[in-house]
Amino acid sequence: MKKLAGVAALAALMLLASGSASADAKNPKIGFSIDDLRVERWSRDRDYFMAAAEQLGAKVYVQSADASEQRQIAQIENLISRGVDVLVIVPYNATVLNNAISEAKKSHIKVVSYDRLILNADIDAYISFDNRLVGEMQAQGVVQAKPKGNYYLLGGAPTDNNAKMLREGQMKVLQPLVDKGDIKIVGKQWVKEWSASEAMAIVENALTANNNKIDGIVASNDGTAGGAIQALAAQKLAGQVAVSGQDADLAAVRRVSAGTQTMTVYKPLKLIASEAAKLAVQLVRNEKPAFNAQYDNGAKKVDSVLLKPTLLTKANVNLLVTDGFYTAAQLSGK
Repeated sequence: MKKLAGVAALAALMLLASGSASADAKNPKIGFSIDDLRVERWSRDRDYFMAAAEQLGAKVYVQSADASEQRQIAQIENLISRGVDVLVIVPYNATVLNNAISEAKKSHIKVVSYDRLILNADIDAYISFDNRLVGEMQAQGVVQAKPKGNYYLLGGAPTDNNAKMLREGQMKVLQPLVDKGDIKIVGKQWVKEWSASEAMAIVENALTANNNKIDGIVASNDGTAGGAIQALAAQKLAGQVAVSGQDADLAAVRRVSAGTQTMTVYKPLKLIASEAAKLAVQLVRNEKPAFNAQYDNGAKKVDSVLLKPTLLTKANVNLLVTDGFYTAAQLSGK
């Protein structure tokens, strides 16, 4: 009898557990930990993500680390203690989240790496635009404008794995041209925290070191491109040197229209944010997301969803208006 009572109690507990799990699955709680909401791009991701998640019946708790790895770790721990069902993380430093993610996994919380791949940790999924393809587009954009000459490579943040993926893509295009002797890479540097002011200082020094003889700057995002263009403008070289970017930040798109920035890469944020919200909810509900790639993050092969970016130049910049990303008035600045 005792044994039977024990089995009955266990069955009741399991029923309770499955009841609470299905309740969570119906209205999942998502913790969204973002590197830095002070950056225009991330505040837009947040808004699109929240709208999409709420439509799916989920509740979203957002935290901004303001570019501090300690703050991000503390915030992830806070979200775990709030009992979220899934964590979606834009990592500030991709290499320091292992312990926090181990804690999440102990609490049976799913973990999605958003836009940037979290390294050496047991994450469930990764969603991003194809960063190597973005890097290829950046190099192609500069090469189309300046097929020969001196190039400077302005990398992203050394703490961001995306910066390295972008560089791989850039070199896939540039290396054959370097080998051929068409292009000479006269310098390269990573830019801490993707800082525009640091990018400006780096390019000022590069111009001095090369007697202003730089034909192309492969800048890894629009912020660093903006810093580079400020340095070029001071030497009356803005518009003469080809400069790449990515993110389609408003200031950058205006520079592309004005001809001081050669190109940017448009990554429809509404697409990645709504797909990430869907992915997070699917994981909680034990549904099978439509993965189309795998990335080795050092701990495991991570199932990934890679989305396709678009190369934007002056010729097709109006796509942003058609897509509802910006209004025509915003683009013209009037």
